Amino acid sequence: MPVKKRAVKRRGSGSNVGLAVKNSKKQKLSLSRPEPPYTKTPGVVLTFGQGDVGQLGLGADTLERSRPAVVPCVDHVIDVCAGGMHTVCLTESGEVITFGCNDEGALGRDTSKEGSEMEPGKVILEGRVVQITAGDSHTAALLADGKVYAWGSFRDSSGTMGLSSKGTEKQPIEMLPGYVVVKIASGADHLVMLDENGQLYTCGCGEQGQLGRVTERGASRGSRQGMAHLLSPMLVTFKPRHRPEFEDVWAGTYCTFAKEKSKGDIYVFGLNNYNQLGLEEQKSHFHPVVSRAFSGKSWVQICGGQHHSIALDSEGVIYVLGRKEYGRLGLGEDCDDAKELIPISALRDKKCVDISCGSAVSFAVTDEGELYAWGMGSTGQLGTGKEEDVHTPQVIKSKQLESHHVLHVSGGGQHTVLLAKSVNQQN
Repeated sequence: MPVKKRAVKRRGSGSNVGLAVKNSKKQKLSLSRPEPPYTKTPGVVLTFGQGDVGQLGLGADTLERSRPAVVPCVDHVIDVCAGGMHTVCLTESGEVITFGCNDEGALGRDTSKEGSEMEPGKVILEGRVVQITAGDSHTAALLADGKVYAWGSFRDSSGTMGLSSKGTEKQPIEMLPGYVVVKIASGADHLVMLDENGQLYTCGCGEQGQLGRVTERGASRGSRQGMAHLLSPMLVTFKPRHRPEFEDVWAGTYCTFAKEKSKGDIYVFGLNNYNQLGLEEQKSHFHPVVSRAFSGKSWVQICGGQHHSIALDSEGVIYVLGRKEYGRLGLGEDCDDAKELIPISALRDKKCVDISCGSAVSFAVTDEGELYAWGMGSTGQLGTGKEEDVHTPQVIKSKQLESHHVLHVSGGGQHTVLLAKSVNQQN
């Protein structure tokens, strides 16, 4: 009996690792943070968790996998993203490979041939891609020339929104023509673009405030401004005399984090019902405000799940914030909700180089190539081989990982994707 593609509820995610793009005329903005190691080290892809719509890339017969398994015929990869129910890979040559659910166009390619969505396939783009992101039902790619292409659809509480005024886009479309973009970030159903002038542009669902440019009333598709205002990428504005420039941006499931260029302040907007933005008021924030909790530190990455955030600083220390249920904070079974950033004591002797969130799960990669996971275990996406919740970081072991050094992790809706190199592979 064929699997219904809507049988599993989507859980948004996003991969937010950025690369600077050089403008041939003038260099206006270049990200100053160190490049993650995997941007220079190609490797293989491993997946685990739910695979009922082909998001594991392990064939139609693999509906789930409780331990990491290598995806065949996909190599020389330098980045991976796990979407809600699809997977995206970026190769060393700048090509994009996708597989998984394509009912809303998230794969960006023709899958009319039966079973083709479950097999890794190439997305046709005019240029070399330097960054990829994935949300619940959309995918985006940043090209070396600063152009951004996206495909798929955004969703809100009423259902499918479409990606543009034309609706769902099954093939890549350019999102911000005429602008040079240096980084992109995807939440579950929104896309953020940072241009060379340090300005933020957003589009998609804004119901939780994650666009940072519409009011609570204006975030409804039935508002006076309508759907087109939400789907068209537009500038996030500030008071007339205050126009900060940003140098980095990250997106959580329902929120956005942006690093201001001069002082390093972290501006936030979106869902804060468990203080996951580092703000005291437990409500959605529809316009950017400075988060004192996040400001004042040198962050390499910030990730957000449904109700929690994790952040990695330049010293390799991981901090967590937000809701405790299912162990997603990694602070132990008896911990309280974290209303301020707390370092994970179980990882205090480790130097971490990469982090990721799913809806209620968290991951970390150490400089020794180890993968740690914690949080909700019911979907198998922790890779422990069991379906039990994990309340403190647990190192993930398997026969496949014994011969691989993990470089990067991306948590999706109900599956997880790894980038790894052979232990014998030279950098």
